[in-house]
Amino acid sequence: MIASGGSRRHDAPPPAGSGPQSASGQDAPSASGQDTPSAGRRAGGTGRPAASTEPDRAHSGAAADGTARTDGTGGTDGTGGTDGTGGTDGTGGTDGTGGTDVAGYAWMVVTSATAVRVVAERVARLPSDLRVAAVGEPTARAARAAGWVVDLVPSESSGAALAHALPDTSGTVLFPRSDLAAPTVVDTLRARGIDVDDVVAYRTVGTGDEPVVLDSPPAAVLVTSGSVAREIARRMTPLDPRTVVACIGPGTAAEARAAGLPVHVVARTRSAEALLDAVVESLNPTAPNRKAPK
Repeated sequence: MIASGGSRRHDAPPPAGSGPQSASGQDAPSASGQDTPSAGRRAGGTGRPAASTEPDRAHSGAAADGTARTDGTGGTDGTGGTDGTGGTDGTGGTDGTGGTDVAGYAWMVVTSATAVRVVAERVARLPSDLRVAAVGEPTARAARAAGWVVDLVPSESSGAALAHALPDTSGTVLFPRSDLAAPTVVDTLRARGIDVDDVVAYRTVGTGDEPVVLDSPPAAVLVTSGSVAREIARRMTPLDPRTVVACIGPGTAAEARAAGLPVHVVARTRSAEALLDAVVESLNPTAPNRKAPK
């Protein structure tokens, strides 16, 4: 579906006090890491206890043919890590944090609120002719909060759906992303003959290797991405048999199982709200017995 856009143009300054929201994984809060801007490399978010994402200070990106770009023009790693879009006009700071130029792109595709935050921190305003596609409503809300007009939100919240829903274009698509993002968006767009600048905007770094020990077993563990699942398996297992493992979507549930975690709850839609609703429902003793997730 086409999302309703804001009333302001991209080149209008955002209202005072507004700011992008952030999330890890696919627009949901992460339990094993924090998202931090990175310019030019692939990156991804994991949860707080296990890993964090931080800026990649080098201006390097992937060209449309997948080759590395190290001439300081990078940052267009695929908008998934939205801070990696800068430096194309040569005005970027030496630390890779400033002078981001997104002019000349037909579309910018964002697949997480973190990517929105990173790009918004680097770009004061978007060009009026740059169209924005967001993977789902949580990401779209973050983009609108940053003062952007959102032109496209697919009916299904997935990278594949977004790549298929994007209109044909002869222009280049900017995709800022996490360093752990799957290649689905880039591969699908290129298979359609669409030129993509695939930029790593933020990356995941570890916060330690020691086991996470809690005073008492948690009632539930929220798994918001595959990287979170792997960190939970690495640092929190064995989990108490009474602990409910709740995943934000089928893809994350599959990665959690692959990491050796049991999966008790899968959110009906891929959003933080749906995940929390599913956990509350599962922990409510008056609710009907939940069915095993598919």
